[in-house]
Amino acid sequence: MTIATKDLQRLFALIAADIAVHRDHLCELDGAIGDGDHGLAMDAGCEAAAKAVGALDPAHTVPTAAFNAAAKAFLNAVGASSGPLYATAFMRAGAAVKDRPELSDEDFVHAFAAMAEGIRDRGKAEPGEKTMVDAWKPAADAASDAWAAGASLLQCFDLAERAARQGCEATRDMVAAKGRASRLRDRVIGHIDPGAASAAIFIAAIAKFAQHDG
Repeated sequence: MTIATKDLQRLFALIAADIAVHRDHLCELDGAIGDGDHGLAMDAGCEAAAKAVGALDPAHTVPTAAFNAAAKAFLNAVGASSGPLYATAFMRAGAAVKDRPELSDEDFVHAFAAMAEGIRDRGKAEPGEKTMVDAWKPAADAASDAWAAGASLLQCFDLAERAARQGCEATRDMVAAKGRASRLRDRVIGHIDPGAASAAIFIAAIAKFAQHDG
């Protein structure tokens, strides 16, 4: 199975639709420990990315260009912290599959891992600091480990989705080390990190895409 730019157009549309459904919930989560706009930011960024990728001519656009278009659009739409993080993620994904006219399943897993690493590097965050990295890193590790063990694309992203959800849930018991939430110290305990929650939704959308393509 190969993944071409037309498939990435479907993927970005799927992500945008699923984030939009959860927009208000993400704002509620952010309202408890942040400034309450995370859902709006993610919705705006994902919608902009989906529109930019959707406007490309799939017959004459390689996947790297699609990821780069998504990065630029997301960054232009979102000035908040998630903007540079996801823009870096998409740029890293594009770099990981540079010059390929279509992506193999292995390429797609590598692009996913590159996204997670980009977010971690740009945010200078490590697991356990109550950020989106708590969902992204375990998800990327689960997908990469499963692929190395001979799993299918579908199995890889099923495991990635589960790891992301578990990582997101684990942020409930953490004290924040980054961002506005870090100022609240112990008061953030008992609240899920909104960035990890949106990451879990984002990754679940990729898993849904992999069901169709895997």
